[in-house]
Amino acid sequence: NQFSMDECEGYFRIATTSQMTGLAEEPSQILLRLQNNVYVLNMDLDMVGKVENIAPGENIHSARFMGDMCYLVTFRKVDPFFVISLSNPYSPKILGELKITGYSDYLHLYDESHVIGVGKETIAAEEGEFSWYQGIKISLFDVTDVTDPKGLAKYEIGDRGTDSPILRDHKAFLFDKEKNLLVIPVLVAEIDESRYPNGVPPYISGEIVRQGAYVFTISLTLEEKIMLKGTITHIENGDIHNTSYHITRMLYINEVLYTISESKIEMNSLTDLTEINELNLKE
Repeated sequence: NQFSMDECEGYFRIATTSQMTGLAEEPSQILLRLQNNVYVLNMDLDMVGKVENIAPGENIHSARFMGDMCYLVTFRKVDPFFVISLSNPYSPKILGELKITGYSDYLHLYDESHVIGVGKETIAAEEGEFSWYQGIKISLFDVTDVTDPKGLAKYEIGDRGTDSPILRDHKAFLFDKEKNLLVIPVLVAEIDESRYPNGVPPYISGEIVRQGAYVFTISLTLEEKIMLKGTITHIENGDIHNTSYHITRMLYINEVLYTISESKIEMNSLTDLTEINELNLKE
């Protein structure tokens, strides 16, 4: 996506995943190998700097550039969160990395020293080099020490089968640092654990139970740094599969939060999320 490319002070920076091919042990087989790279080009589009073969065998799920820094998330079985310095465009280098479960499909800058990630939690498969996707995960990373990035907090929503437009469309993300506000739309799937007395296998998907905007308070000063404030839904009469009532956008004006679906615009108080008014778009 567009966040994999950036221009800064006359240099073009881009993060890529390449698929390399070669012969496997059997002559009749072709070996596919993924390789991740960050390249720096000058105004003539001549390559002047590069970091190649980052997390071999994995692929990039998200990238974000900010000034002299690049934040990169790759994934296959665990989620390496890389901090890459581009202060010298002729010699970019990896400063630090953090390995955790899950991955982030979207990275958003909280401030110069902290990054928000939204993606999915995962459970490593016992039978191979891959993981089973689970619910939506919001992460808060601390990059104050670029050589030692840390995971400050995380919040998980739903079970396997849970989804959000933010995984594919950054415009479905609402964040305001001054208001300590974070809002994302989520389609939630949940598993009835009583059906699995011996434990829920990681490959089991849940049933869709609700859809709506999840409103969070997010702040570095709170003990619980990512805290669910409440949810807002447009679903009527329990018709969860009517996608015209699925919230896809959120915005605020003054102290009013607006949530938007194809069928409705609803207005709620930012203070306590009580409903103020609604506009039916189908009438």
